[in-house]
Amino acid sequence: RRKLRSDVAAAFPTLSTEQLAELIPNKEELNVIKIYSHKGEAVTVYVNHRNPILFEAEKVLYPTVYTLWVYPDLLPAFATWPPVLQKLAGGADLMLPGVVVPSSGLPQVQRGTLCAVTLLGNRAPVAVGVATMSTEEMLAAGMKGKGFAVLHTHLDHLWEYGDKSSPPTLAPLVTDPAAKESAGDEEEQRGKEPGSSCSPEPEQHVDIRGLSLRDRDTCAELLGQEELRENRAAEAAEDASTEDQQEAEDSRTPQEQMDALFNQCFFHALKCKVKKSDLPLLTSTFLGSYMFSCCPAGKQLDIKKSSYKKFSKFLQCMQHQKILQVKELNKGVESIVEVDWKHPDIKAFSVPEGFSSASAAQDTKSEDREEVYHAPEIIPLYGVSTKMIPLFQESGHRKGSVLSSSEVRNIVINYVKNNELVDETNKNFVKVNAILCDCLLDKSEQDEISHLKWDELLSRCLERLQPLHQVTFFGQEPVVRKGNIEPIDISIAQRSSNKKVTIIKNLELYGLDPQCVANTLQQKVQASATITPAPGAKDRVQVQIQGNQIHHLAKMLLEEYQLPRKYIQGLEKAPKLGRKK
Repeated sequence: RRKLRSDVAAAFPTLSTEQLAELIPNKEELNVIKIYSHKGEAVTVYVNHRNPILFEAEKVLYPTVYTLWVYPDLLPAFATWPPVLQKLAGGADLMLPGVVVPSSGLPQVQRGTLCAVTLLGNRAPVAVGVATMSTEEMLAAGMKGKGFAVLHTHLDHLWEYGDKSSPPTLAPLVTDPAAKESAGDEEEQRGKEPGSSCSPEPEQHVDIRGLSLRDRDTCAELLGQEELRENRAAEAAEDASTEDQQEAEDSRTPQEQMDALFNQCFFHALKCKVKKSDLPLLTSTFLGSYMFSCCPAGKQLDIKKSSYKKFSKFLQCMQHQKILQVKELNKGVESIVEVDWKHPDIKAFSVPEGFSSASAAQDTKSEDREEVYHAPEIIPLYGVSTKMIPLFQESGHRKGSVLSSSEVRNIVINYVKNNELVDETNKNFVKVNAILCDCLLDKSEQDEISHLKWDELLSRCLERLQPLHQVTFFGQEPVVRKGNIEPIDISIAQRSSNKKVTIIKNLELYGLDPQCVANTLQQKVQASATITPAPGAKDRVQVQIQGNQIHHLAKMLLEEYQLPRKYIQGLEKAPKLGRKK
């Protein structure tokens, strides 16, 4: 309890000592409950007076609406229209067009700041969310796009766990009275001269909804025009001299510099590296083989340091500008399928100094491609099957819940201990009760087996769960797929005249471009390599190269691409060395 109080004090420094003692009392009962979200994420909930007061997800504390009704000024608050609450409670995020801009302006927040959402005319919060952009970015975007990722709302399941009370009616904070009087004069003047003011008045009750929205749009337009004039003036100043340009670059934040570097390398790669014959092109190959080679000396592309955070979001932005088109040809693997080389931004791009036009027009060397390939992170997961529901429902899981092997192990161990199934005479064995019997034993074994060793118990449990796996490609969001991931399959086939060929399949599943692998192998072993459709696999191809080239292939996959050996099948078919005929 002392640690929780210190964590709450660190997370919410505006709380006084008295308020902290009131929120987390010393002697009253405080319950801790572990629940799981619909995504399977573990959430810790702290309950006081039968109401959830705090919840913790990924080691971050958040207040519930019950807490915010007692301390309404704990978080910066943004107001929205009452009908929006139903959308938020249904799982939607709060979009900026639904945010009411008060006459005093929006609260100043940064991206990632924890915020409260209130309804117009009532200061009692009805939702808790995280700002997806700063206040300046909201205004610069013309109050369009997603503003807040909503985590918890009034009327959701967490609220239902409490006493289900309604939000109290808290009057909005009264600002400067003089400003309030002048607001009335402005309203009169606005009736005579429409569009003369860009300050919405939430206190006015006559047709406030249409008034606020119109005024906000006018404000956004004025802000956008002013910012555009400032940007043009800045561009003109940068063009005036090289020194001014250098100073302007230095004044940018590291995030803005990384965004500019990604834009430069993106247009450079499209204009000088990518050809129409390269399409469709894996997005991971485009980043690793094309964009990285366009990065100026002394600089390094790092998507995590940009405002996009993920390469897939960067490409979505470019697709929105109709520069290219990205499609998911295979599940979880995106490819660039179309590029508009006539787009004004591509045509206007000029190759930076230090890159010769001859070298820029050449394809990236295979050695460069190999150096920048990032092996995907693959994590085996397990889904709760219908037969295993009785074993897992006690821990709050249901059919389809996704778990890691360590989570499965902990759940099984807790189940055994809670039901006192550990054998008293030999603790290496577990007594098989009715549920374990139905879930883990075959019909022929149910009358014969009464005890199981711990290892056998856990292995049987994993075998009977639905196999899944999570793949995370560099710069992309994790993707969960059904079944176990297919290994890269290497085989040797016999062709006419007793000639052998090496066939490689499933490269796409690991983010490898088959054409790139074929070109690299062809240069290494000086043998012909071709790409053919993979039989029995839709939208997949296989690489075929003359001779038994497994030695070279193994070196490339294991040492250069850093792929784990367990995901490569057929390496044992390599020719034995030192036996020449």
